[in-house]
Amino acid sequence: MSNNNSNNSSQAYYDILIAGSGGAGLSLALHLADSYKVAVLSKFELTECSTFYAQGGISAVFDDQHDSIQSHIEDTLIAGAGLCDPEIVRLTVEQGRNSIEWLRLQGVNFTEEHTANGKQLHLNREGGHSHRRIVHTDDATGKAVSLSLIDRAKAHPNISLLEFHNVVELITAEKLGDSEQRIKGAYVLNIKTGKIQAIAAKIVVLATGGANKVYLYSTNPHSSSGDGIALAWRAGCRVSNMEFMQFHPTCLYHPSARSFLISEAVRGEGGHLILPDGERFMRRYDERMELAPRDIVARAIDSEIKKHGIDCVYLDISHKSRDFIQKHFPTIYMQCLELDIDISQQPIPVVPAAHYTCGGVLTDSNARTDIPGLYAVGEVACTGLHGANRMASNSLLECLVFAEQANQDIRKHIEQIPKPSQLPEWDESQVTDSDEEVVIAHNWDELRHFMWDYVGIVRTNKRLERAMHRLALLKVEIAEYYGKFRVTSDLLELRNLVIVAELIIRCAQQRKESRGLHYTKDYPDTDNQHPAQNTILMPEKAPKA
Repeated sequence: MSNNNSNNSSQAYYDILIAGSGGAGLSLALHLADSYKVAVLSKFELTECSTFYAQGGISAVFDDQHDSIQSHIEDTLIAGAGLCDPEIVRLTVEQGRNSIEWLRLQGVNFTEEHTANGKQLHLNREGGHSHRRIVHTDDATGKAVSLSLIDRAKAHPNISLLEFHNVVELITAEKLGDSEQRIKGAYVLNIKTGKIQAIAAKIVVLATGGANKVYLYSTNPHSSSGDGIALAWRAGCRVSNMEFMQFHPTCLYHPSARSFLISEAVRGEGGHLILPDGERFMRRYDERMELAPRDIVARAIDSEIKKHGIDCVYLDISHKSRDFIQKHFPTIYMQCLELDIDISQQPIPVVPAAHYTCGGVLTDSNARTDIPGLYAVGEVACTGLHGANRMASNSLLECLVFAEQANQDIRKHIEQIPKPSQLPEWDESQVTDSDEEVVIAHNWDELRHFMWDYVGIVRTNKRLERAMHRLALLKVEIAEYYGKFRVTSDLLELRNLVIVAELIIRCAQQRKESRGLHYTKDYPDTDNQHPAQNTILMPEKAPKA
């Protein structure tokens, strides 16, 4: 980047710049827009985010007769395998009902049922939950939430929605040579024009989602390339618990739908996991059978696939009536039917796939990172809610609760923050257009393959060492490429994923035990002799521009 200030007085400025158009980013934008000018960046279309594809729902206690806040807290703590922050868990769970009511005010229509006491929210049950507490919109909750929030944001005069805009780098005062540590804005790539501009802001919020595209098989959209985690790391923020990558047990195994998720709710409503010969196998792994937490179910499926040398296992809900299936799982039913799988008559072929990043940018209870003015909300952040394993449907809840936490904190401090002075423009004078785009595709492919093979559901010291060795070679090649050629969105994603891969491997190497989502054959037991510890990585001092 250039160190010379531009005289262009029309440089873009917003009070708050939010990277990410999912549930966390849009919720925060709507909270703040009555008082401030807000820009929301979306790397692709506004709907290309994990929220839009979330099927299951949002966990919240509504059945006061059978369920309780304390029960939800206890279930979350158990799933988190000793690493949840109890205060963060309580803060989040206690806001469940308010979060749902706020979404209803935004136009989200949740599935209801008629009871003796009148119309009430229909509640599903999912793995790890001891009661029915999953508020949902059929089996496409995320889509309903996403579309409602997008409609609200589009109608708001203080919100600018910038599609096909990807953050290249965060701009901090330190990088500009100042002694203070504070966010100043970001360099942003307009993917359609290829131009990079500096956008100044008092507050920058990372709501970019997780990093699951670092793996060969993932349930996530292509946007989940760990951008926010890598950006924060390069800017000087701590990152925590990246070894805890959640693999969803049941992704549809089909060449035409490699990222289609089969919701946890299918097992919650009585679906059986079976081998090709029809045998139910979960009884060999956990007394909760199909309703065991995701890490247990994913490892069980992975074990059965490897033990029997098969491509997949099957999820069978065909013992339920067609009417029941079509009512509860209309999206899954139709998607499978398009692939000639009638789930009312035959089982669904499934495999585990990378699904959720439990670690991320370390934040406090107000979503603040280590850099003043920089916040992180949603899957990009490590709040302490999930610990070593996220419980089903706590993720959208986290997005909503911490968007509100950030909203309250930003309002307390933003008036005291001076408007950033003119930022230096991005300097492309020393780079050229690449004539070897194939390098990016090959490196991306290699990265995702060895991460799946060596840093997946089951790990060993030797596998982690192999992955780190391969990664070191890739880092050099990508850094050289980044220094010579003009930035593209694919190059940014690859550069970010390489950083995230290294963070995952380093965290995994530091944990000398198996806990939650991290399972290693070299340390197969959980260390119960010492208090459970988070894995926290400290970045080197951020380089100056």
